[in-house]
Amino acid sequence: MRRRDVLRGSAAALGLSAAPALTTSRADAHPGPYRPYGFVDVRGAKEAVVAPDGQTAFVAASGGYAVVDVSVADRPELLAERRELLSDREGGPLRQVWDVKHDAANERLLAVGPANSIPGALSGLLVEDVSDPREPETLAFFETDYPIHNCYVSGGYAYLTANEYDRNPLVVVDLRGDDPREVGRWSLLDEDAAWGDVSAGRRTVHDVWVQDGVAYLAHWDAGTWLLDVSDPTTPETIGPLEGASPSELAVSGGQSARRESTVPPGNDHYVATNEDGTLLGVGKESWAERAGEGDGDDELVGGPGGVELWDVADPQSPQKLSTIDPPPTPDPTYGGVWTTAHNFELRDDRLYTSWYRGGVKRHDVTDPRNPEELAWWREPERASFWTARLAVPGETFVASSMGTDDATGRLYVFPDHAGQQTNPPSLGGSQSDGVDVLTPTPNPESRAGASDSGTPASAGDSDGDADDSSAIVAPGFGVGTAVTALGVGAWWSKRQTGAAEASDGAAGAGDGSRRGE
Repeated sequence: MRRRDVLRGSAAALGLSAAPALTTSRADAHPGPYRPYGFVDVRGAKEAVVAPDGQTAFVAASGGYAVVDVSVADRPELLAERRELLSDREGGPLRQVWDVKHDAANERLLAVGPANSIPGALSGLLVEDVSDPREPETLAFFETDYPIHNCYVSGGYAYLTANEYDRNPLVVVDLRGDDPREVGRWSLLDEDAAWGDVSAGRRTVHDVWVQDGVAYLAHWDAGTWLLDVSDPTTPETIGPLEGASPSELAVSGGQSARRESTVPPGNDHYVATNEDGTLLGVGKESWAERAGEGDGDDELVGGPGGVELWDVADPQSPQKLSTIDPPPTPDPTYGGVWTTAHNFELRDDRLYTSWYRGGVKRHDVTDPRNPEELAWWREPERASFWTARLAVPGETFVASSMGTDDATGRLYVFPDHAGQQTNPPSLGGSQSDGVDVLTPTPNPESRAGASDSGTPASAGDSDGDADDSSAIVAPGFGVGTAVTALGVGAWWSKRQTGAAEASDGAAGAGDGSRRGE
């Protein structure tokens, strides 16, 4: 038994906490008021994952990663921070580490970066031995010539989102030997060469999830695609959930394409299944934009996205069951207060969601056609949530916040039960009404056959880490900086021909810029 397991009861009884104002009694002792047990600061916090025993969380921390002991709910403890990794390599250290995945079978952690294209920066997949959480060690590094925003690990293989702004493939890496090696690729362009006519920013492979030999790819405006990866070396197309054809998306380009990739429909950002792979969640990250072209028109189109639930028991015949709407916001634009969907987890008939400044929520999805909200907590002045993950069923879940202009990143520990927050803070406007936002009207520059639009949006700020600077980003990776002085296409062309020059201004997002992930 771990020492902190012994201390759990005594610490709560004595009222000990790293954050007394947030400490509550045990989750099973009361139905509310609902609030976190505690938190620990993690500078640059982004994605978080939890070991199967629920005792340890691993947090992507922009400049590296952190390991947190969450076994005592009201006293999470920072066990290790690994930053400035691979600083001895050309282009190092590894920057913009926004995603980590835990390989429980081998007690390894995968950390990837940079999340966005940074000319000249080191890119790749880092494999860490975390068998001793206090003393992680580097095992291997798989260097790439593309940025890696997100990854997944399953059966000894890593699945990487390789957005090199050309084919935007999913790349499969074999981790079973001492030296990781690429063994497979799949791209929309393999399915249909016509996808090459679509702006790369509208068909980014933003996220990947693998369950029982099926890979689920969130392909932004190109929709969510299912692949057969029962043989990871030869991924084969199963098909899309739904979505536009390449001819529908190819009609817009330049500024129009950037706008269309910001507002719904589309914007498939994050995917995850439940334990048996029968229920799939698809998160939609989107915003609203002004309808006018600088003529003072205040009408908004679009808005924040929610989470769709799909029956995928038969991957060949997926069925949409319901949509969970985002919290309301006083300003659903990219520069406003974000409440749009971000990362989440489906476990034990519960859905744990994050909504940037809209907070975290917990839903009962026993009947996925009629999800029931069980808890909602937010603190928009200090917390902009990146993900929510179950730790110990019936006891705790964790949620990472990338912080705000006035607060650093954090990992929170919440009770895994229903409850109501006392005097919940305003998101900056009417909690009941938000702002009226319109569904985009189909036109020659928008996709036909639009499906559900979102409801109001949420807010996020960068953590200000220096490693986030000089990044070329695209919709879903930082919409506000998608159009740079150099331009992604021009940069890609120069990179392909070996020209390495790119000014700091061409990179787009500075330290204080906002980014969607």
